[in-house]
Amino acid sequence: MVVGVKVGFVGSSGRYEMLSGWRLALSKLFVIPQRYVFSIMALLAVANAYTMRVCLNLAITQMVKKTVAVEGDANWDPDACPDPSAAANETMRLSDYLLRQTGPVLFEWSEATQGLILSSFYYGYVITHIPGGMFAERYGGKWVLGGGLLSTAVCTFITPYAVKTGGATALFILRVIEGFGEGPTMPALMAMISKWAPKAERARMGAIVFGGAQIGNIAGSYFSGLIMHAGTWENVFYMFGGLGLAWFALWCILCYSTPNTHPYISDSEKKFLNENVQALIHSEKQILDPVPWKALLRSVPLWSLIIAGIGHDWGYFTMVTDLPKYMTDVLKFNIKSAGLLSAIPYVAMWIASFFFGLLCDFCIKRKFHSIQNARKIYTTIAATGPGICIILASYSGCDTTLAVFWFIAAMTLMGAYYSGMKINALDITPNYAGTTTAMVNGIAAISGIITPYLIGLLTPNSTLKEWRVAFWVCLGVLVITNIVYLIFAKGEQLWWDDVKRHGYPVAWKHGPLPLRTNDSEKDENEQTKDKQ
Repeated sequence: MVVGVKVGFVGSSGRYEMLSGWRLALSKLFVIPQRYVFSIMALLAVANAYTMRVCLNLAITQMVKKTVAVEGDANWDPDACPDPSAAANETMRLSDYLLRQTGPVLFEWSEATQGLILSSFYYGYVITHIPGGMFAERYGGKWVLGGGLLSTAVCTFITPYAVKTGGATALFILRVIEGFGEGPTMPALMAMISKWAPKAERARMGAIVFGGAQIGNIAGSYFSGLIMHAGTWENVFYMFGGLGLAWFALWCILCYSTPNTHPYISDSEKKFLNENVQALIHSEKQILDPVPWKALLRSVPLWSLIIAGIGHDWGYFTMVTDLPKYMTDVLKFNIKSAGLLSAIPYVAMWIASFFFGLLCDFCIKRKFHSIQNARKIYTTIAATGPGICIILASYSGCDTTLAVFWFIAAMTLMGAYYSGMKINALDITPNYAGTTTAMVNGIAAISGIITPYLIGLLTPNSTLKEWRVAFWVCLGVLVITNIVYLIFAKGEQLWWDDVKRHGYPVAWKHGPLPLRTNDSEKDENEQTKDKQ
């Protein structure tokens, strides 16, 4: 048996030894490469993050006491869609009354209060994005991501107890804490993907990993509807919190921050990744220079990416957060149907994300278009297409089949997002992907704070006309932000991401970027030698 044989290339931890003993035996148990084991576990991480994030969106429709307006009331809507369950409810008043005495606890929350609760998650989510990205770049993404999702899982699990004890205030605080935990998710994943994804596989791995968002939305919507149809809203939080705890146990065992810290990755795959992953090729022991903030904050391509992110999140959170309310309050679906029909658009988006990912990689390899043009094309598809579709859905009136069709079409086109701006940070800043993703996601997630509350204000009576106004606002934001991205976006590594390799641009007049201490001392020694 060969033990400790040195190989001839340098990874992020220096020269490494070939596998032997139990590590070699364990590596042979995996039938797929470790980068795809990571991709699958990362997909499940995103899926768990989204189920725990969105399960409240449907659950809240069953947590609140409903009031039915009749003709003559100030807020009566003559254009309201017919409620199929209304007649049944009229003949079951006594049984409904008896059921309420032993049923789940319900709360008297206004539309504005519900909007504030739905937006509370993003108050914490925004704050931890940048610190999470910086920690992931410096110390690795495994524990930053794992620890954050563990805290979210625990908070989700105790939600029923907290809300029954402290009401809307307790739920608001708990959701803010969950946001703190999930804030580092995307930055940590981006930092890890930048170490695990060869350039030619980025779109494919991005589609796999970030497609987990759609699995989370599908599971969160569909199973929440089934659970509440058969039981109570409390069970939704117990189920998804428990699944989050189970995922954390597997993550600890199977995944590592980089290929060179993985104890049982095969020698051939480690060599392949060190030769084909840009962040591993152009690194020395993975010790980065300090984040070049003065260059980063002046980067027009990065700010165009942030603006595009604001637009996308505005449209996405409008769909994710408020589609279940539109289904139940406007189209009058029951909770089981609302769960299923809220999930179907995300099934379409998930499938479409793989199609767009494969198409994007194929076109780039065949040189049909550049990486930069690819990001612009797919971002445009994912922005303007969904905006137009949700407007058409609102003008479908009470034709539920047509309305659902347009919602499905909207999310199908949004699947192009994962081959567009979502992975653009890996193109322009592979070395600081965690920090730049944190900036993009963190600033863009402000949309998650604004949209639920704004829609609550725009739809106080939840009428079709009020929702139509909200959807027009969404289309306007999507189109304007996409135009900015089309003008200023880039698709290649920016100079400040690796200034030693690219040098300073001629127009740069803001002084040198900071280097880590060892590099500064090294440069001084070299200058001294030159003088001697």
